[in-house]
This record gives sequence, structure tokens and C-alpha cells, in this order.
Amino acid sequence: MPRTWVRLLVLTMTVVACAGPLVGPDGATTTVSTTGASTTAGPPGTLSDGPSALDDMFDPSFPDPLVDPEEIVSGGPPPDGIPSIDDPRFTGVEEADEWLEDEEAVVYVEIGDVAHAYPVQILIWHEIVNDTVDGVPIAVTYCPLCNSAVTYRRVVNGEVTTFGTSGRLYASALVMYDRATETLWTHYDGRAVVGILAGEQLDPIPSPLLAWSDFKDLFPDGEVLDRSALGFNRPYGSNPYQFYDSVGNTPFLFRGDADTRALAMQRVVGVSIDGVSRAWTLEAISGGPAEATNTTVGEAPIVIFWKDGQSSALEEVTVSGGRDVGSVGVFRPFVGGQSLTFVGDDDGFRDEQTGSEWSISGRAVDGPLVGAQLEQIHHLDTFWFAWSTYQPGTELVGG
Repeated sequence: MPRTWVRLLVLTMTVVACAGPLVGPDGATTTVSTTGASTTAGPPGTLSDGPSALDDMFDPSFPDPLVDPEEIVSGGPPPDGIPSIDDPRFTGVEEADEWLEDEEAVVYVEIGDVAHAYPVQILIWHEIVNDTVDGVPIAVTYCPLCNSAVTYRRVVNGEVTTFGTSGRLYASALVMYDRATETLWTHYDGRAVVGILAGEQLDPIPSPLLAWSDFKDLFPDGEVLDRSALGFNRPYGSNPYQFYDSVGNTPFLFRGDADTRALAMQRVVGVSIDGVSRAWTLEAISGGPAEATNTTVGEAPIVIFWKDGQSSALEEVTVSGGRDVGSVGVFRPFVGGQSLTFVGDDDGFRDEQTGSEWSISGRAVDGPLVGAQLEQIHHLDTFWFAWSTYQPGTELVGG
């Protein structure tokens, strides 16, 4: 990576961490403990007593780490220097439409009858939102350096906790910590890697990136994270990682040897089922207004939907100004025991068995199966270097 780019990204991450005081929604300034962790973000540890991995990753009393702590490096900010959102407030679609552009990316979570949208223009400055959707406690996490959005149930050993940013990176990806034990977790795959909970695994919840125009059409009664009610001073809508999403770039502070089957910063869609992992380059699954890819992961049939209309948040000066990279949904292609195959067309997606029309969210919107919902599969829209590092030996489709 050119030295000028390294200096630019270090400066950018410093700006992300230091863009105004840590002022919470109640107007109180957050204090910082000797470890750097926020003292107002959650209750003291209740899962287990023990030393903090934020203080010392090499404490000999910890279980064996899942990764070499030497490979967990500082990304610049201290713990909670990039502040998570712990008291999220929401607004309606009509109100949010006043400050969101149609092509902007949002992360969406649908649980029960509730759909929440988390605009990337907010996540890019905070990286974690601790929320509750339809009674389910979740942590919505986003790593700009690997362009990955992953949501987890924030429940460990039956107890609810919250997560914050550690200020550290592993393989150029966000490392977070739980506020009950200050164990370090990799955002990318939800593993506790260093600390007293090392070896624990969080349960993922599908949370695709979606164009705002599609979210507001699909979920007119949805709730949107309200940037005006968060209490933080950030230039929401701007991209502090300008020019990062470029296929010729080198990932920031990435250690190790990148898998050379594709370029490090090439966009891929990654899916892992029952221990088998596959990734498709964006070029392999996209084309026209909409494209459907009927395929498998191991023995499991899946279908990948791609639809145009979502901009890259990490390319231009604004999160809405990047090139069109489209939106992706991954599903099990079954309804009531019937196996379906799909094609993309100008109107979206159509199954070849009944002729029903389907949306990017996997719901039938017209035809004999109207109202049916395909089961979502957790996937990652991400960069190749990250997927191939966390899923070594993955099969790659395209190149």
C-alpha cells in the first residue's frame, strides 16, 4: 500500500474517532475508564468475573486464544473511540426519506412483523448498534474496512450483553468487545477470540445491505435509525473512507498473504452452510436490472438475487455518490416443500414453476404464490481479502 494512502487512512480513522465529543442522547458526556472503555455503555460484568482482554490480551489465565493476539493490532482509535449506538431512536420512512438518497445503502433486519433499517451513513461513523427488534436483543455491526454488515443476537450463555468497538483490527476487520466481560470478538464471524469467553460463538441474523429505495418500497411501515436523535456530532452522509472501495487498493493494516485467486479488494458475496463456504464475485452474479443465480453450497440448494440500484458507500466523498454495486439477497429456494428456480427480469425476479414475481427481500409480490416468503440465508457482501482470510479454503466462483 502506498505510504500516502496509509497516512490518509490513519488520518481518516482518527477523524472518525475524534469527530466531536462522545455526547450521549441524554446530553451527558461519556467518560472513559483506564482501559479506554466507556463506563456508561452497559452494566458491569455478569457473565463471569475475570481479567479484561482490553487491558491485557496475553493474560495467562485466559483460555487458549482462537487467533494469535500478536495479530490483533491497533486501528488508531482507543476502545469506544468509535462510539457504538446504545440507545437507538427511530423514525418513520416518510421522515427518513427527507435525508436519505434512493441509492444509499442501509442494513435491514426483519424479525417477526418488525423491520428496522440502519443507514450506512450512520453505521460508517459508529460501527455497532445495540438494539432490540420484536423483543430480540441484537447487535448490528458494520466494518467499513471490509465492507461487511453482520448482525448477531447479543446473548452469550443465556445472558444479554452489549458490544462496543475495541479500536483494534484483526485481518483489517473490526474487533469488538462485550461489555459484560470485555472479551474480544471478531465482528466478521462472531467468535470470541481472546479473553475469558474465548471459544464462544454468537448467533448471526440475516441483515443484508439494501438500497434505500427498495427498503421504503418493501417496508413502508418500517422504522429507520434516526440520525437527528442520536446525540452525536458527526457529518452523516459523508464518507470518511473516500476512494477506499477501489479494486486496485490494498487493505488497511492487513497482515499475511492474500489469496491471489482474486484481487484483494474485489467485491464478493460469501455464503457458508454446514462448514462449506463459497464466494461469488460481484461480476459472476450481476447483470441487467436483476439477476438470479440458482446454485448450491455443498449439498444445500440456494438462490442468489442481485438487483441494481445501490451505490458503494466507500468510493466517493458521499455515501450516496459511489458506483452502482447493486443489492443482494440469498435464500433457500423452497415454498411449502416445492423447489423453485428463478430468473431475473426487468420487474425483479420470477420463479419458473408458477410465474410468481418476487422482490429482492425474497417475498412473492404477485402471482399464485403472492405473500410467500423465502427463507433468508445469512451472507456477506464483502471484499475478497476478508472472506478468504476468515474462510480459508473457500471455493471461488468467478475471478
